[in-house]
Amino acid sequence: MKNVYFIGIGGIGMSAIARYFKHAGCNVSGYDRTPTKLTAALEAEGIRIHYEERPDLIPTEIDETLVIYTPAIPAQMKELVMVFEKGYRVVKRSRALGEIASSQKCLAISGTHGKTTTSTLLAHILNHSGEGCNAFLGGISKNYHTNLLLSKNPVLVAEADEFDRSFLQLFPDIAAITSCDADHLDIYSDHDHVKGAFREFASQVKGALVVRKGVDVEFETKARIYTYSYDEQADFYASEIKVDECGYFHFTLHYPMGEIKDCTVGIPGWINVENGIAAAAVALLHGTSPQMVKSALATFSGVERRFDIHLNTHKCSYIDDYAHHPKEISAAISSIRNIFPGRRLCAIFQPHLFTRTRDFYREFAESLSALDELILLPIYPARELPIEGVSSEMILELVTIPDKKIVSKEELMKELESRDIDILITLGAGDINTFIEPITELLNKKIG
Repeated sequence: MKNVYFIGIGGIGMSAIARYFKHAGCNVSGYDRTPTKLTAALEAEGIRIHYEERPDLIPTEIDETLVIYTPAIPAQMKELVMVFEKGYRVVKRSRALGEIASSQKCLAISGTHGKTTTSTLLAHILNHSGEGCNAFLGGISKNYHTNLLLSKNPVLVAEADEFDRSFLQLFPDIAAITSCDADHLDIYSDHDHVKGAFREFASQVKGALVVRKGVDVEFETKARIYTYSYDEQADFYASEIKVDECGYFHFTLHYPMGEIKDCTVGIPGWINVENGIAAAAVALLHGTSPQMVKSALATFSGVERRFDIHLNTHKCSYIDDYAHHPKEISAAISSIRNIFPGRRLCAIFQPHLFTRTRDFYREFAESLSALDELILLPIYPARELPIEGVSSEMILELVTIPDKKIVSKEELMKELESRDIDILITLGAGDINTFIEPITELLNKKIG
């Protein structure tokens, strides 16, 4: 294909595919609604991007142009309407990834949460081992500073996204399922339909399926099923777990053929041990040596916006995390409490989507009540229109801690200036990431 045009090129998954086609020698261009750090990086790599709906900027060579779009784009968007009307070949992001994966050995990581860190860690294990892989990641790897890894080795690591049933375009050789909680109910309507989608995904796995112990789904698949756990006996699990003074975990990794002693993960938090076990399980089943798995775990630097520590002193610490589901928030808070016992924890949380807030406001309130201080931002709507009666106030009313308030984005920095911060965590999947640098600068200034 001569030209590849992206509608919604700035998304993390879309940008990886754009980079892939650019590397393959195609003319790559696209549209996104707003400029970001990620779109700036794409432009620096030679990809043309515009930020207004401009159908006239789409390549006119219909038969030589592939159009890829994200389901977050409204159906009435001018560019999308035009390419369908004029007869371009138009596919969703998931279809494009499925076609790329079909000619390679596919290792896929799925789950309602945990999949970005796990898939990035798996890609790091394969790259660290010298084998290499092609990897399409749902976040920016801090080891490689990109969401795309390329290799001549025909092995592909994919983050298998359940949103819009995208992962059903993949037919993995080996896959992992990290979780199957109720989420994306604007798409699935209820938890049973979420489970049904994961059941169908599992049925498409060809060789081995690694499932977190406790995932409440009965899978029907020809693949051999293995279980994994953080510390409960399973096919893959950890024992002799110890935490050092910096919050790093040390453990013995058990697997069906033996054990790997003195393992550690290069980023703190118990949840990353669990993610590391899942990634290790897939790598070991793939054929990576235990010694390579051990050394790769220790050298893993993490993923931007996944328990991402920006400041860590005895006076003040600041962590940013993408957590936008109640269980993810609980895991993040639990990890911080484990690493920094006895310290006062303040969180800034930006709810993501009106539908998710409507469906989980009680669960959000319960998770956030484990904090000492809470600053709530208004809901980030993303692809949605407002829903009458749904707001951050619904969460705030049910949070049980006394130190809680809603603050606008415009007033957030002023609010932080007035507070004596011990440990701060920013949480959410919206545009809260735009505050990371200003917050880091402010806290550094406050501690001198």
